[in-house]
This record gives sequence, C-alpha cells and structure tokens, in this order.
Amino acid sequence: MIEATNLSKRYEDGVLALDAFNLRVESGRIYCLLGANGAGKTTTINLFLNFIEPTSGQAFINRIDVARSPIESKKYVSYVSENVMLYGNFTARQNLDFFARLAGRRDIKKDEYYMVLREVGLQEKAFEQRVKEFSKGMRQKVGIAIAIIKDAPAILLDEPTSGLDPKAGAEFLETLDELRQRGKSILMSTHDIFRAKEIADAVGIMKEGRKVMERTREELEHEDLQALYLDYMRGGYRPDEEKRTA
Repeated sequence: MIEATNLSKRYEDGVLALDAFNLRVESGRIYCLLGANGAGKTTTINLFLNFIEPTSGQAFINRIDVARSPIESKKYVSYVSENVMLYGNFTARQNLDFFARLAGRRDIKKDEYYMVLREVGLQEKAFEQRVKEFSKGMRQKVGIAIAIIKDAPAILLDEPTSGLDPKAGAEFLETLDELRQRGKSILMSTHDIFRAKEIADAVGIMKEGRKVMERTREELEHEDLQALYLDYMRGGYRPDEEKRTA
C-alpha cells in the first residue's frame, strides 16, 4: 500500500511544492497523477522515496512511515524514473543481477533473469548486450524488469512513458496491468492523459502543489479526461471538487 496523510513540502526558498496532499493506493491498483511541470508530482514521488524530507504530514510505504524508517521502507518499494539509471557497460542481464543483489536477492539464476526480460518485451538478442547501446524504450524495459525482480509490493513511476514510441508505450501498459494483477500498488506520475485513462484505477490532477481533482476509473468512463484536465489548468482551485476515495 502507498499512502500519504496531509503531506506537505516547503522548500528553503519558500516555495510550497506540496500542500496537504492525501492519497491511498491499495494493493492491485494503479493511481496516476497528472499535472503540469511544477505541479508537485515529482516532489510527491521524492517524498515517498525519502529523497527529501517532508515539512509536515506523513508518507507510508507498506504502512511504514518513510521519514521515520527510510531504510526499512525501501525494502518494500521499487522505483522507475523517466531516465532509468543503468550501468552502461553492463548487459541487461548483468544490470538485473546487480540490482537484485543490491536488494538482497542472491538466489536468482540466469534463466530467471531471461524470463523477466522476456516478460517486459525486451528482444532476446539484447539480453547480453551492453545497455549503453539501448534506446530509451529498451532502457525503460530493463528498469521495469528490475522492479519485477525486486518483487516489492509498491512501485513508484515518475514519467515512465516519456519519449516512448507507441509500440513501447503499449507494451509498457501491458506490463503494468500484469503487475496490478499480481497485487502491486502502483503510483505513476505522468503527462500522458490518454494512457492514464487507459490504465489507471484512479486519476488525480495536481496544480500548484495541490490535488485539485480525483476520479475513479468508473467515473471517468463518463467524462472526457483531457477536457477535464484543461478545465482545471485554466481555472482555479476548487476544493469542493476534490475527492479522497483513491
């Protein structure tokens, strides 16, 4: 489970990047955060990862307070960023092996790594190829494979579909759906309105550090998410519209 309670972050320059943010993502659900640059999406992800400290409020991973127990909480979360950081001189399989061992898993055989790389759609000829030769889509697939290998109950994704071609984007969503079916809690920040509506169980719109709207998949079946998003971007903050039923 991924949960935030009145989570806020004010930076040293006085900018309020996140204001009383509340969120709950249960097992087997995908939650997408939409918003313009500077809306607070990446700040939210960074707080859950304990990359930065909250000014107030709490962030929980698997019911563990991230700020109080950062090392323990990291055992239960995997993270895939917009630009996946991999070791360029390692092959795809060697990167998986390195990060698996870093997460404490030392019992994985080569065939198991291959199985996960197939699962994320990486072509077999690339399994033992150095990742410095990979396209962005291929690197994203390795990043997701690392998250799968770690087998953490919570997954955080920061703009993971940015720059992916349509085929790679579709394969990425298929993988996310499989992870949801395995009971993972998935929080994804994205600019991609169409993919968010396609994959998410709930969508939140952020503006100027606040979550100004939240809708479930069922509610969005009857709404145009793009029009809704543009309406919130052009208009003001309407707290009466916000829901907290993620």
